[in-house]
Amino acid sequence: MPELQWKGYAVHDTSKWTEFKVIDFTPKTFDEEDVDIKIDYCGICGSDLHTITGGWGQPMLPVIPGHEIVGKVVRVGSKVKEFKLGDRVGVGAQIWSCNKCANCKNDNENYCRHMVDTYNAKYPNGDIAYGGYSTAIRVSERYVFAIPEKLSSEQAAPMLCAGLTVFSPLVRNGAGPDKKVGVVGVGGLGHYAIQFAKALGAEVTVFSSSTGKKADAIEMGADKFVVTREPDALENMEMTLDLIICTADVSHGIPLTKLLQTLTVHGKLVMVALPDETLPDLRGASFISNGCSLSGSHIGSKKEAIQMLNLAVEKGVKSWVDVRPMSEVGECVKRVKENKVKYRHVLKADL
Repeated sequence: MPELQWKGYAVHDTSKWTEFKVIDFTPKTFDEEDVDIKIDYCGICGSDLHTITGGWGQPMLPVIPGHEIVGKVVRVGSKVKEFKLGDRVGVGAQIWSCNKCANCKNDNENYCRHMVDTYNAKYPNGDIAYGGYSTAIRVSERYVFAIPEKLSSEQAAPMLCAGLTVFSPLVRNGAGPDKKVGVVGVGGLGHYAIQFAKALGAEVTVFSSSTGKKADAIEMGADKFVVTREPDALENMEMTLDLIICTADVSHGIPLTKLLQTLTVHGKLVMVALPDETLPDLRGASFISNGCSLSGSHIGSKKEAIQMLNLAVEKGVKSWVDVRPMSEVGECVKRVKENKVKYRHVLKADL
């Protein structure tokens, strides 16, 4: 195989977050359990916007974002057992963990205290992790996922973060037949939450601030559509939903207290979007009438990723994507920020 070129589109200033410059970079030191992947596609995730704008704090600059990656294996370490040269594989939002702690040993490696994010992160030895808006990536085998033959690369890429981020809390909280699931927001995360909840067999109610995306939500599988800005929209919904997945990347305007009241006894509202602003104020009494819970979820495990990809093939879950050349990344991240994308941008490598 030809020697890889390690180049990527990087942001150097969070105040100029649409200005990407191609840079050379050095990947992490190669270990024998590592896999080198030549990148073909990379999705644009909301996390990328939070990072390059400084919304979650100052990143390590220059930063090459991207953690929804699909490409071909071009090198494997001597300890790699699952993959061979030429395999089509994917990478999500995590590329390393300690593999020693209780979480790593129990399919909760996505909660390892020593985990390394796919970009804007450092390995224990100080090596810097660079992301998928690039030519290639080096990843520990555990965080490489085989892509099913019947799932195209551009369809699979955004599932590896956005899809997995909603799939994990759905399966961990029992979404399935005879369950009623609410989804707040119809966007990059929400359009997967609707489809995967339906694919798992649940009845799906979508909450949105307007009717603008109602037709899309119904096409994705929503059984009911509730406009939260309408007066008394939630008044007759007390104790009707078993689980709510909140995918809205905003804080203002979410009727959080009223949403909690729609949950059945010990029902749960899971936050998967991470807006820059704080959530609306809550009183302790908001949890009393039904014993409900407010919680979070962090990406998903490899076991869940494989299950998700196979279910997508089996049930026909589709990524609603707009594919553009990676060289157009500046314009693409702007369109994502302005909420002009239905519902995920995917970049095709062109370096």
